[in-house]
Amino acid sequence: MRPISPASLVEELAERVARHPRGAWVRVLVDGAPPARPDLLADDLVEPLRVRGRAVRRVSAGDFLRAASLRLEYGRTDPDAFYDDWLDEGGLRREVLDPLSPGGTGRIVPSLWNSVTDRATRAPYETLPEGGVLLLDGTLLLGRGLPAELTVHLWLSRAALTRRTDPGDAWRLPAYERYEREVAPAESADVAVKTDDPRHPVLLR
Repeated sequence: MRPISPASLVEELAERVARHPRGAWVRVLVDGAPPARPDLLADDLVEPLRVRGRAVRRVSAGDFLRAASLRLEYGRTDPDAFYDDWLDEGGLRREVLDPLSPGGTGRIVPSLWNSVTDRATRAPYETLPEGGVLLLDGTLLLGRGLPAELTVHLWLSRAALTRRTDPGDAWRLPAYERYEREVAPAESADVAVKTDDPRHPVLLR
């Protein structure tokens, strides 16, 4: 365990990503429950990577959820459905992760489904140059075998997760507990960071 400032965490991660060979894409998964704000860490990595000469594309797993008719088949507050059925894993692989595999085209769709309007986003294809970096944030991403060159998990203790979860989303807490049991993300991620206090993160791995 090593205490680290938020700014130093970003710099260390950016440096680690930048060390990957420049002729290959680098897929970075930034995973964590929403209160840990994996989206903010992914956002913070964009400019440091560009300064290091890397093209960057930000994508959110929240734009790759399944249609409401499938996602909410068992109701709006079923934690097992949230865990197993909300993410359109096939679409995320097909449209984002697989095209950035060795020998891929680099052509990705940055968003697939608007879960608010429950309609396709119709986002156009974009090309990430070889050597570019994909920064994908989301929750419950690990343990699915999603291809990535670097996985980062923002870990919260049970007490912190409970305290920082919006009351309207408390029904999701059993899904996060299941994630801890079945995936142990703080152990399986390449980099794990304790974020009980976002001002004072601690590197676990």
